[in-house]
Amino acid sequence: GARRQVTAEQLRARGNALFQAGDHGAALAAYTEALSLSDAGPERAVLHRNRAACYLKLEDYTKAEADATKAIEADGRDVKALFRRSQALQQLGHLDQAVSDLQRCVSLEPRNKAFQEALRALGSSMHEKMKTMSCTDSKVEQMFQILLDLDEKDADKKQKAAQNLIVLAREEAGAEKIFQSDGVRLLMQLLDTAKADLMLAALRTLVGLCSGHRSRTMAILAELGAPRLSAVLGVEHEQVSLAACNLLHVMFDSLKEGLQKDFRGKEDAVVLDSSRDLKLLIKHLLELLVLEGASAHGRDNALNLLIKVVPRKSPKETNNSMSLWVIDQGLKKILEVGSTVCGSLGSLPVTENSRMSTSVLLSKLYEDLKCDAERENFHHLCEDYVRSWFEGHELLGKLRAIQTVSCLLQGPSDAGNRVLELEGIMDSVLSLCASVCEAHQLVAVEALIHAADKAKRASFITANGVSLLKEIYKHSERDSIRIRALVGLCKLGSAGGTDFSMKQFAEGSTMKLAKQCRKWLCNEAIDAGTRRWAVEGLAYLTFDADVKEEFVEDKAAMQAMFHLAQSEDRSVLYAVASTLVNCTNSYDHEEPDPQMLELAKYAKQHIPEQHPKDKPEFVKRRVRKLLMAGVVSALACMVKSENPALTNSCRELISRVFLALVEEAEDRGGVVAQGGGKALIPLSLEGTEVGQTKAAQALAKITITSNPEMAFPGERIYEVVRPLVSLLHLQRTGLENFEGLMALTNLAGISERLRQKILKERAVPMIEGYMFEEHELIRLAATECMCNMAMSKEVQELFLAEGSDRLKLMVLYSGEEDEKLRRAASGTLAMLTTLYPPICKRIPQVTVHWLEILQALLLSPSTELQHRGTVVVMNMMAAAREVAEQLIASEMLEILSVLAKDKDKP
Repeated sequence: GARRQVTAEQLRARGNALFQAGDHGAALAAYTEALSLSDAGPERAVLHRNRAACYLKLEDYTKAEADATKAIEADGRDVKALFRRSQALQQLGHLDQAVSDLQRCVSLEPRNKAFQEALRALGSSMHEKMKTMSCTDSKVEQMFQILLDLDEKDADKKQKAAQNLIVLAREEAGAEKIFQSDGVRLLMQLLDTAKADLMLAALRTLVGLCSGHRSRTMAILAELGAPRLSAVLGVEHEQVSLAACNLLHVMFDSLKEGLQKDFRGKEDAVVLDSSRDLKLLIKHLLELLVLEGASAHGRDNALNLLIKVVPRKSPKETNNSMSLWVIDQGLKKILEVGSTVCGSLGSLPVTENSRMSTSVLLSKLYEDLKCDAERENFHHLCEDYVRSWFEGHELLGKLRAIQTVSCLLQGPSDAGNRVLELEGIMDSVLSLCASVCEAHQLVAVEALIHAADKAKRASFITANGVSLLKEIYKHSERDSIRIRALVGLCKLGSAGGTDFSMKQFAEGSTMKLAKQCRKWLCNEAIDAGTRRWAVEGLAYLTFDADVKEEFVEDKAAMQAMFHLAQSEDRSVLYAVASTLVNCTNSYDHEEPDPQMLELAKYAKQHIPEQHPKDKPEFVKRRVRKLLMAGVVSALACMVKSENPALTNSCRELISRVFLALVEEAEDRGGVVAQGGGKALIPLSLEGTEVGQTKAAQALAKITITSNPEMAFPGERIYEVVRPLVSLLHLQRTGLENFEGLMALTNLAGISERLRQKILKERAVPMIEGYMFEEHELIRLAATECMCNMAMSKEVQELFLAEGSDRLKLMVLYSGEEDEKLRRAASGTLAMLTTLYPPICKRIPQVTVHWLEILQALLLSPSTELQHRGTVVVMNMMAAAREVAEQLIASEMLEILSVLAKDKDKP
């Protein structure tokens, strides 16, 4: 123990010298290291007090307060610590607490001039603060006066007043101030002016007032009323509508859980009421959907809000009553948007995203149902709705019924398939495909395409639809119709999937169709909505390797597709991602069982074949071409879009593409430079299990071969830890385990803060588990990872835990055949015995072979192993007398003296 005492002492002295010299950062590091070596209470208190002084100099007042508090907890009469804490509290704005610390200092040392002076200064600054608080009152009134004064012509002045109000509302004290000074009524007046800039100021201020504060949100909702809020959501001005959408989202969150700052059990009655408020807001959102006067983007914002707030966040929550209530009250209203036929008489204003958002919302509601009875009810409501339009409403009714079918097929396809089977629907679709009116034909062809997607109907459609679509494709005058007919043909033609020999069309026609798709894609004269279908076509045609090869040669087509992916219309995301998955062959490959193949040949059955151009060297070249065309920034942009079209299955496709892009180590730097690393983090944290795993594996590959601090700068590096740890779970493949371990090894070697994060994610037991793995590479990776983790005190202590074989395993591994494993294990021992001397006494107790293992290290031909062995022996000699005696009694001394004479090995 004596040796450790000295180091903590020495480190403290070094810290003091550095502090005097003005190097506060280095002093802090010295004190921190001393703390990790010291167990004595009084000494630790002094180190905390000294660290508080460093933090004050470094202007990290929160940490200064925490350290000073630790010193005061050890000794309540420590005036230096009290004084330092008062300085920190003053900087943090907690003036009353700072005063009480200073008063304590003065009572402990009444003669100290510095304390008296500080107390006086603080008293006068509190006086100032009281004055400004009452001044804030008048300031709030002043801001409202400027904003509500219709004669005030100075736009800058108004702008500034609005900005001040928004900033003030972000602080709890300011928000409460506005709320208490009749602010809500005044904000309501601002909303009622119908002037965009004033409305924006009011909405953004309200966000501050409602954020995380339940009772205030309820009061504001009661005063403004849900009808007014949903009316603002429906205005023509896009930014105002979006700001109202943000406000409603914040209100939903506060009503749902709120941070309950204002809530200490006294308002239990209020808690139960918020569900009524939630329902009231949702009811108005549902009404907005069918309100003719509401703007198109207001409708989209309402759909997006419903997607975010209605379904359960995770299956762990058992209560799905909100979804049931919305289906009951509003399913027909949601279908009204989904069945809208653009441009027809009296149709609701919608955007190109509305249908997609409706499909996503319907999907989410359907997925939120828990039993067959709930699902049956959903189906009946959909069937009733489709029937109500289909029967007795002339042509327009039939169109709306068909449009509803399309919308359901793109969303909850089970419900879509059910309505497709209603009598007359399918015949109607087929007959309308031949309509002379472009708008009607569009609706029918799209429905046919969506129906072709769902294999159940495909055979029926293949029989009737193919000839019909071919006719339309050959003879239609209109590109918009031809392109859709083409996609229908593509979907039906790709029924064989990636199987090269199952083509339904004559050879070469796939290539022709693809060429036509690329031509349309690059033609900017065609509207984006129609060009989107060209990508849909490619998503199917690129199952064919010849099509993939031609596509990646066509740089203009690739860039046109990336450009579309970043456009307003987000429904193209899935098709873009599918095309890229096909080009990079990142779909799942089913390896046929060799025995079954022999049997199939024997029975002359069909055997799936792989296209020669899907061999690895072709795929590698395609990945290169995509990278050169800018695929990474397009994908990063797709991930950034906060959009319902970015569904979990879409995220999974993007993750698959990323994993293919980082396959080759030399491409990884480029992927990171274009924003790939940043985009992979959200992909690895939410989505399907497969998608999250693929993204995590891509992160691991980047972490293994590049400098992680460059690839994930700043705080981002800490976000990478959880995805990497997820690769260690037992259900992951051996390769994923291995790459996860290698990546974590890299991170664990960087800093204590990263090691703490890895510990917190409970990775250590899993890393240990893999040290027993059969596969030598995984075993080695786990041991190397453990070696870096052992720099943490918590991990060092695990090696001495009662009943644990950790240390024994490390000693035995230091004597294994596999040289890399020996290096990792003996390196861990060298580190443990240096950083945590009590380990030295334990080594002789864990295995009888300890001496021969250490001797073998010293006699090894590898200098590295000799060096590690020497460090371990040296530490053991220094640690305890009885261990030293055992070592001296063995041949150890002779070996060491021989080594000492060896001139070649210093």
